[in-house]
Amino acid sequence: MATTAGTRVEVKRGKNESTTALIRRFTRRAQSLGIVRAVRGARYWERSKSKNVDHKRAMVSKARRENYNEMVKLGKIDPAARKTRKR
Repeated sequence: MATTAGTRVEVKRGKNESTTALIRRFTRRAQSLGIVRAVRGARYWERSKSKNVDHKRAMVSKARRENYNEMVKLGKIDPAARKTRKR
């Protein structure tokens, strides 16, 4: 996650620019720099996972992926059908 401590967004008002347009421009610039996403992500503190937990999760996902690829090779799963499925 990126920290926003050193990031500044500065906009200067143009000659005939309205306040609404200035705020809109500021908001767009803050979003493009990723500040909004970083602040929203840092809103709640999340405990970091231990190495063992991360490793176990990686092993499970790897096993699932290998199982899926094996089923595709055997012809039991159609990979094209997976892409069109809605959640």
